Amino acid sequence: MGGSDWVVRLASLLALGLVLGSAEASLGDVDPRYRTCVEECQTTGIIGETIISHCQNKENATSVGGSWYNQEQIYTQWKELSCMTDCRYFCMMQREGERQSLGLNPIKYHGKWPFIRISVFQEPLSAALSAMNLLMHFTGWLSFFLLVKYKLPLRPQTKRTYYEYTSLWHIYAILSMNAWFWSSIFHTRDIDLTEKLDYSSAVALLGYSLILSLLRAFNVKDEATRVMFAAPILAFVTTHILYLNFYELDYGWNMKVCVVMAAVQLLTWAIWAGVTRHPSRLKLWTVVFGGALAMLLELYDFPPYMGYADAHSLWHASTIPLTYLWWSFIKDDAEFRTSTLIKKAK
Repeated sequence: MGGSDWVVRLASLLALGLVLGSAEASLGDVDPRYRTCVEECQTTGIIGETIISHCQNKENATSVGGSWYNQEQIYTQWKELSCMTDCRYFCMMQREGERQSLGLNPIKYHGKWPFIRISVFQEPLSAALSAMNLLMHFTGWLSFFLLVKYKLPLRPQTKRTYYEYTSLWHIYAILSMNAWFWSSIFHTRDIDLTEKLDYSSAVALLGYSLILSLLRAFNVKDEATRVMFAAPILAFVTTHILYLNFYELDYGWNMKVCVVMAAVQLLTWAIWAGVTRHPSRLKLWTVVFGGALAMLLELYDFPPYMGYADAHSLWHASTIPLTYLWWSFIKDDAEFRTSTLIKKAK
């Protein structure tokens, strides 16, 4: 396993750094001047010389006793920036201007750096890169589907694939595309609903990816054993998602959970590839090494350059080529297992 030692050490260091160094909360959230600004803005609809039209009109928009169709609809919230979103944005930019004049560094607000908006796109670069990742997962899954369904031989009796993990990778693809979809929506339009959907989808994907890595590494094919492997992780992931949605959206704690789950599966894939001498282990190690380095961007964050490109957006950019390599490895693994099982059958 000597060839994978560097990957193991890197992932271990990453997990340790996360536990010791992650932030507990966003400093901007508890800034008294920021909070006062938001409260006054929601009441008056005015921030300095800026007039927030949505706050000016919100009383007329939701009259007491009005019909259901007079209430603000979800599609309207998506099309136009709400009163709270506008207030948070302009108060954040005003507060950051004050901090900059005092020579202070930018800080995060509600878990995010102060970005410059473009139209309704609150984080235009991250939104575009999230959409690119969604496209990469779709094309990767489609090529995998065509491979196992039409190019590789099927079992003569059942007409099912020889590859025992086909259905698991289909589920993985659905969860991946769902996560990147909500990531794109969240970076476009940050409201409580899109934020929770983004965080929940990401946690669900990481939890399932961890399960899948363990099932493949230990070559678990029996359904009952798979359930035993998955049950504890599913219980933890479900509890964590419920905690985020209905108790407290703790950014620091969520970051710890996500990166630890990611680090564990990186370790699992790296060790398994070295022990089994998988024919595509170099491709897998490239993904593991690249993924570990990309996760460092999430751990050692920095403010957005020119108000647009921060560490998180660079992480989105780095996962695009890694996704292509990842699905290439999955297809290689399907071909390898299929050829192995066919040889055994003969």
